[in-house]
Amino acid sequence: MGLATSHLGLGATYSTTYYSPFHVARVFASLDHFTSGRAAWNVVTSLNDSEAHNFGVSEHLEHDDRYDMADEFMDAAGALWDSWDDGAVIADRDEERFADSSKVRRADYEGQHLSSRGPLTVPRSPQGHPVIIQAGQSGRGRQFAARWGEMLFVIFPTPEGCKAYRDDLRARAVAVGRDPNSIKVAPAVYAVVGETEQEAADKLAYIDGLARPVDSLALLSEVFNYDFAQHLPDEPLSDEVMASMTGLRGFLDRVIQLSGNPNPSLNDFIKWSGRGTLREFPTFNGTPAQVADQMEAWFGSESCDGFVLAATHMPGAYEDFAHLVVPELQRRGLFRREYVPGTLRDNLGLARPMRM
Repeated sequence: MGLATSHLGLGATYSTTYYSPFHVARVFASLDHFTSGRAAWNVVTSLNDSEAHNFGVSEHLEHDDRYDMADEFMDAAGALWDSWDDGAVIADRDEERFADSSKVRRADYEGQHLSSRGPLTVPRSPQGHPVIIQAGQSGRGRQFAARWGEMLFVIFPTPEGCKAYRDDLRARAVAVGRDPNSIKVAPAVYAVVGETEQEAADKLAYIDGLARPVDSLALLSEVFNYDFAQHLPDEPLSDEVMASMTGLRGFLDRVIQLSGNPNPSLNDFIKWSGRGTLREFPTFNGTPAQVADQMEAWFGSESCDGFVLAATHMPGAYEDFAHLVVPELQRRGLFRREYVPGTLRDNLGLARPMRM
């Protein structure tokens, strides 16, 4: 994808729970070089025991323990990226010097959960560090996001909820010594657009009719690391069961909040999570102007800095958005008409990290 494009930022997901800092730091530094500064890393801590088994581990770490490990991982990876100064590479064939050794240093790390040894085998990349994408919405996740996150992928059903999150993360960023503008919040949304209102409504109804409760059940079991199939649909889940769920805590909080029930049933989870349906994310539906109105309302109220556009179907969803909605956003001055030079950081308005 990097070789086939010249302007798009390219983000990839790697888990801090099942990989090593040296490997991840080397992969993303290399990608940043290959793409001339367009790499981003979506930092995840993984979700469930099935993934643990894939990597030969008997069970997945508890929620907060994963974030403790991730903090160490980020410290180690950052030190590795910073083990080369800018301008360290000389590439002087006549003097037989590849690099200035005074600008390359050890970057050894020893933590409670992991350790690594530097320097990295890849010189400092165009962006210094890849852009860090993260999705922390639980209390511990927000703490992690405030320290490390730059592009925050979130799920909120209303602009008010998203704005409260954005305000909270910006305040948390200031508390840990960061510029609040170094954090960009991008909620996931669906856009179902048609040339006419009726076409858009018909398309929405068709897509909504494709969702099945059994699909929601499977997807919920994945994100909560818990087999929901062992319960009757209207059976309230006990405090013990609720406490045993080690997956997405932010998603769990959403179900409890929207249902108004600290012990929701399986049907409550299906209904209020929206998992696997159009209710999972806000859905902007209508003509190009109507969809643009809804997006502009979120953006104009400072509820977000942009959007993660999820696909209701493929192929088709992104083509519809690009051909119908983007021109309307351009007419309003909300979307660029031309690409501009620079790295992904430059285009996102993010500063290049100083060496740690």
